[in-house]
Amino acid sequence: MNKSELIEAIAQSSDISKASAGNALDGALSAIKAALKKGQSVTLVGFGTFKVGKRAARTGRNPRTGAAIKIKETKVPKFTAGKALKDAVN
Repeated sequence: MNKSELIEAIAQSSDISKASAGNALDGALSAIKAALKKGQSVTLVGFGTFKVGKRAARTGRNPRTGAAIKIKETKVPKFTAGKALKDAVN
């Protein structure tokens, strides 16, 4: 399912226009991004939790030359599925 299919599904299940569903989805995604950027977690009970994790600095290799390179520590978004979502999938 891509974004336009998701918007259509939201519009049908909520009985609203596709434009309104698109705006609602964009607003929700923007709010999640903003919270993660601040280092906060976003918990949707029954669905899951979005949070920021850290990937430690490490030494990698350049695939062309084989030379060692240093890779800086980075923040990465993580998602943990909630029990209701796990049960729905299984």
